[in-house]
Amino acid sequence: MAKKRKEEPEERSRIMRAVKSRDTAPELRVRRIVHRMGFRFSLKRADLPGKPDLALPKYRAAIFVHGCFWHGHRCRRGARVPKTNAEYWRAKVARNRARDRRVAAELRAQGWRVLAIYECALKREAAVEKRIEKFLRQSQGGVL
Repeated sequence: MAKKRKEEPEERSRIMRAVKSRDTAPELRVRRIVHRMGFRFSLKRADLPGKPDLALPKYRAAIFVHGCFWHGHRCRRGARVPKTNAEYWRAKVARNRARDRRVAAELRAQGWRVLAIYECALKREAAVEKRIEKFLRQSQGGVL
């Protein structure tokens, strides 16, 4: 097995700066699923708390696509903590999770329904599609 080399702080900074916050591969996959299902949506609505990745105003539904690492998902990838500067990363992920809860509560208070899809769920795309359909069907009292 190849030995991992240690990254220099400058290299780590370069890598982290390159991480995209929008139009990520998981986000694009969810968009394709929702579009293929025949739903139309807005992207990153700045007038809504947290700027949901997809907003479906007709259904008062907001969908967030979360990276497992960044949002502290309970899967293998999300539970991983970098070896260097571990306390910083624990605190960062904890802040992200707290923000996610706050944003979801704000959206619900405004009458929106919220769905978070983690990137690891996209390994089973058909299950994600069913979950989205069920979520949107509930938004309209079972009528789509």
